[in-house]
Amino acid sequence: MKTVSIVVPCYNEEDVLQLFYTETQKVLDTIPDYGFHYIFVDDGSRDRTLSILRELKRAYSNVDFLSFSRNFGKEAAMYAGLTHADGDYVIVMDADLQHPPALIPTMLKEIEAGHDCCAAMRTSRTGESRIRSAFSRTFYRLSNRLTDVSLVQGAVDYRIMSRQMVDAVLSLSEVQRFSKGIFAWVGFDTKWLPYENVERPLGKTKWSFWGLFKYAIDGITAFSVAPLRMVSLIGFIISCFAFLYIIITLIQTLIFGIDVPGYVTTLCAVLFLGGIIELSVGILGEYIGHIYMEAKDRPIYILRESSLPYGKRKSAQTKEDSADERADN
Repeated sequence: MKTVSIVVPCYNEEDVLQLFYTETQKVLDTIPDYGFHYIFVDDGSRDRTLSILRELKRAYSNVDFLSFSRNFGKEAAMYAGLTHADGDYVIVMDADLQHPPALIPTMLKEIEAGHDCCAAMRTSRTGESRIRSAFSRTFYRLSNRLTDVSLVQGAVDYRIMSRQMVDAVLSLSEVQRFSKGIFAWVGFDTKWLPYENVERPLGKTKWSFWGLFKYAIDGITAFSVAPLRMVSLIGFIISCFAFLYIIITLIQTLIFGIDVPGYVTTLCAVLFLGGIIELSVGILGEYIGHIYMEAKDRPIYILRESSLPYGKRKSAQTKEDSADERADN
């Protein structure tokens, strides 16, 4: 019997956890010849999420959980779940039921057909505001133009992966993670499964617009140096125009004499160049920030509690220790 680990990141999901398990288990009970194991990851929730996970652990033998010492973010939660998952296949899905459990049988069929991964992609964004949907579409277009990885429009984190692909994802142990980009960067044969967007049955989304914006910036800067090259190109173009303007001004001065300085022209030039400089410094700061975070070599997450016997040992490892252990295995 093949085993399937189901990694479920959770942050303040007390309203939906029991419903998630019930609805997902209904689907899993219809799938023979597989053993399913849930790994819920409590990402430093401030509500009763951890208490409910303890109750689920006591009630069901196929449930385990990890609990962080604070909120490290969904990316860290997914990494922790993948690190502790030992199934032949690994599923990553959200606890809010916006990732339909009904897709799991189809995902299993596709990966058994020879694909390394079967991932879900939304064909609609029902329930989202127009501004948020437009921002999302713009991000995918920009990311595909500026980075070396190709992101599928509407792609979500909901997917099933082979053990080989999971190990490849874990080998990329950067602190500032962008899993959509990592899943695409490692390659492997991925089958895309379209589905209609599903609204949350209970609770509210934890993603704010500002949080999504920062996530998008991290995604682009994590896989591309194109913004730095764009700044260099803009600087070169401005320098050429400035050089031409200087030549024209010198010629006019020699022929017509010194003209009265233009206040508006000077002000516009100063403001424009000042804006370009600030933009350039900001882009450089993003990349320097990435270097700074990686150079500190802090752990991606810290566990406070785990129902897994080896959870505490793994939580104390550094990124290099984890990589060495995987290489030894």
